[in-house]
Amino acid sequence: MRTPFIVGNWKMNLTLEEVDSFLDQITNKLPDSNQVECAIAASPIFLETLTKYCKNSPLKSSAENCFYKDKGAYTGEVSPYALSEMGVNYVMLGHSERRKYFNETNKTVNKKLKAVLQNHMIPIICCDETMTKQKTDDHMDWVVNPVAESLNGVSSKDAQNVVIGYEPSWAIGTGKSASVSETQEACCLIRKTIAELYDEKVASKVRILYGGSVNDKNVQELMQQKDVDGVLAGTASLKPKEFLKIVNYSK
Repeated sequence: MRTPFIVGNWKMNLTLEEVDSFLDQITNKLPDSNQVECAIAASPIFLETLTKYCKNSPLKSSAENCFYKDKGAYTGEVSPYALSEMGVNYVMLGHSERRKYFNETNKTVNKKLKAVLQNHMIPIICCDETMTKQKTDDHMDWVVNPVAESLNGVSSKDAQNVVIGYEPSWAIGTGKSASVSETQEACCLIRKTIAELYDEKVASKVRILYGGSVNDKNVQELMQQKDVDGVLAGTASLKPKEFLKIVNYSK
């Protein structure tokens, strides 16, 4: 049984004062982590505050990115080793904005994924599709390519703990969400791809999330789909009341 997983992605938003206020407002209001696991992906400047809060909360912490080396002369990058030592639980990799603005490739994501696993954290791999591809007959073939290439050389033992986020770029921050049937189709195909790469047992354990204009209005229907194990919420995760509505979708 895969535990539902809700991740809020703050991106490059909020201030430290706003983060403190956010965390105060969600205290004692999150679901039981055995029923619904919750996490916040935050900028590196907020991760110390977030990880300290998570020690006494069911909330989990996630970095929004990291480098593929533990240390060295890489000015401006974030060390996966340092994140692990800080107590960060998850690391998001390959978000469409990282691919678009910072030219990240599947090969880069693969190197980062291995670094995250070596440092005993769990990677959240994001895979995208563009509006142009989405309009073609074979658009779903594009979706699985980032999954296969990102998992290259990863053992089945490690792969079953990886989280995969399906995020069509045209739905991110636009207010336009993929239909429930489109979301289920994409997530099902991703799971089939994992089964082909490894086996059905591994595929049955991997959690697959949907991201793209998720809000408290569409989360419940999305979570009812067989292959949708959770959601990645962007804008809606910036306001504590909205975030709480999403994570408590089942109530």
